[in-house]
Amino acid sequence: MRLIEHFIAGTTARAAARFCGLHRNTAAYYFLRLREIIAYELEAEIKAMFGGEIEVDESYFGGRRKGKRGRGAADKIPVFGLLKRGGKVYTKIIPDASGATLITIIERKLVSDSIVYSDCWRGYNLRDVSDFHYFRINHSELFADRHNHINGIENFWNQAKRHMRKFNGVPRRILGIFERMQVEI
Repeated sequence: MRLIEHFIAGTTARAAARFCGLHRNTAAYYFLRLREIIAYELEAEIKAMFGGEIEVDESYFGGRRKGKRGRGAADKIPVFGLLKRGGKVYTKIIPDASGATLITIIERKLVSDSIVYSDCWRGYNLRDVSDFHYFRINHSELFADRHNHINGIENFWNQAKRHMRKFNGVPRRILGIFERMQVEI
């Protein structure tokens, strides 16, 4: 029970093991199992579609900080996210940030007539998105224009990276568990 309390509090497995008087591998094992249980329970919700005002964006996790950053950086895992304003976030690990990959996910997860907000990444303009009301924000000019912004999903990426930073990196197989999770914000 104390491990669950530490898991909920966001304590690292190593620190939780120290506080509970357990071996670090035991705490890491239980933390992993808790994440798998959460992902399993959320499987049904993932199949649900999003509707309303949706912000879409991609981000890159992991890798070294040296060299190129953002798109095209070596050893980084691209993750695509959809945020329903005032609702949930859906994330998916993607092989690349190409238009074919991104638009396919958008079409599968969104109800037609949804309002979609994105940045001006060229991956969003390869295919027809006539089923949606589509707005883009050019970050080189401004970050928000009244309702036209993607600040919610950008904030989610910032919070996720800040939370994961204390773990000194997350292996790709563990990050795959988060792929199946939908988070209430």
